Order: sequence, then structure tokens, then C-alpha cells
Amino acid sequence: MGFTLSIGDKAPNFTHAATDGHIYSLKDFNDVKILVIFFTCNHCPYVTGSDEMTRKTALHFEKYGVKFVAINSNSKNTYAEDSFERMVERIQKEKFPWVYLYDYSQRTALAYGALRTPHFFVFDENRKLIYTGRGVDNPKEINQMKVNDLWNALEQYISGRTISTPVTNPIGCNIKWEGKDAKWMPPEACDLI
Repeated sequence: MGFTLSIGDKAPNFTHAATDGHIYSLKDFNDVKILVIFFTCNHCPYVTGSDEMTRKTALHFEKYGVKFVAINSNSKNTYAEDSFERMVERIQKEKFPWVYLYDYSQRTALAYGALRTPHFFVFDENRKLIYTGRGVDNPKEINQMKVNDLWNALEQYISGRTISTPVTNPIGCNIKWEGKDAKWMPPEACDLI
């Protein structure tokens, strides 16, 4: 897939069921100053390796009006671990500070141009894209992280500075598209093309 949102693009709308039993659309976050939408899943080692840093970032910036919204667009038929039932189990166990939505049709991943899990999209109060890409430079082995691009972008924007690196390449697993057979892949089901 070559398409992904560009800086300045408006956030595409979505309507998805969440693990908390509610349905959410983009308008449900109208009161949020900065919206971080990130594509994630249950199993990818680049997600699980950086989850605690994502949690730390979400909690730190909450007081500045930043809200994180997680979306799982992986096909459960391609990778069973990413089913909605497993999402519910995971959020209940981990108690992440974000709503966790299931993009069953995969239309939202296509609309945003999500390339990896995790892939972050940061929108200002007008829902224009101000940062997109990776969270950190080493999400699989967070103890070897040298750069936290997401943290830097949020900090710079909130302090009124220009975001020095508004676009980075997301690092992680491919989105597991419906109809693509992932059975041959290793357990981590990741490749970095």
C-alpha cells in the first residue's frame, strides 16, 4: 500500500465498536484538544514491546488535553489472535488508558493509510494531521530506544514550537489484511519490508 495521510490532511471519520461495549465515531472526541489515533493489535512484538512507553506517553500528556484512541484493523481470519474477543481480554488485563476500537471492515486502516502496527497519527484541535509515523525508534526492544518521536512531537506542539520531524516511518508488523494467508509466517507475524 502506498497511500497514507499527509501532514495537514483532515482525520477521516470512523464508527467502530470498542472493547468497553460502546460505539465511537470521530465526533465523540470533539472536545479533545489533541487526538492521537494509533493502529495497533494484540500480538505484534513491536506493539507489545512498546505498549508501556505508549501508556507512559498517553498518561503524561493527558493533562495537556491529549487523548489516545487505539484501533485494531487486523483480520481475525488472517490472524486469530487479533479477534475482538482477544481485544477485550487484552484491555481488561492491561488496563490501557485508551479506548480500543475494532475496525472489522478494515476501511479505517485504508482511509488513514495505516502501514504498520503500531502506526501513530496525531491531529490538532481542527483534526488536521500534525505528526505521523513511529512512536519510538526501537519499539521491539524499548530498553534500546534512543528517540521517542511521538513524545517529542507532542511536547514541541504543546509548547508552541514547530514539530522538528513531523513524518517518520512506522516500525512494526504489517496490517493483516482480510484474505491474506498469514499461516506460513513465524509466531511474531512481522516483516519489515
